[in-house]
Amino acid sequence: MPTPDAINYIIEPLNEQHNRTAFCCGIEALDRYFQQQANQDRKKYVAASFVAVDREQNQVIGYYTLSATSIPLEELPTEITKKLPKYALLPATLLGRLAVDQNYQRQGWGDLLLMDALYRSWQNEIATMAVVVEAKDEKAVAFYQHYQFLQFPDRLNRLFLPMKTIKAMFS
Repeated sequence: MPTPDAINYIIEPLNEQHNRTAFCCGIEALDRYFQQQANQDRKKYVAASFVAVDREQNQVIGYYTLSATSIPLEELPTEITKKLPKYALLPATLLGRLAVDQNYQRQGWGDLLLMDALYRSWQNEIATMAVVVEAKDEKAVAFYQHYQFLQFPDRLNRLFLPMKTIKAMFS
């Protein structure tokens, strides 16, 4: 399959016209969520799903979800908290899921979807101090660390990227 540069695609909010049944990333929980739950979460305002769509094939290339979360102040590293207000909970954006269909994997689509998620989070008019992810495995941890995500000290599969870092990426 061609890289993102060679495909006519769009990234847009999930809607009824997107074919979710054909999507297969190879991880059952992510496939099942997208096929059976994502649209319900969208309708109930629990999570916003965004999809990359191959316009010529009319196929979902990949998806990610964004929702609100909070970070207990004591879970963050001291070097981060000393610069923040001492609120018990700090607002954050949760990048809950990110998956690429097997037909499009290892071609840069995961990177493109992550950058789109970070950009949307930064452009959001509601203030959040970071984007948070829960990595499924060590490979996912390495993927996020490549983009400067930091691990929570007590939960190594949970990572965050401060909004200041995201802002610097796009400014």
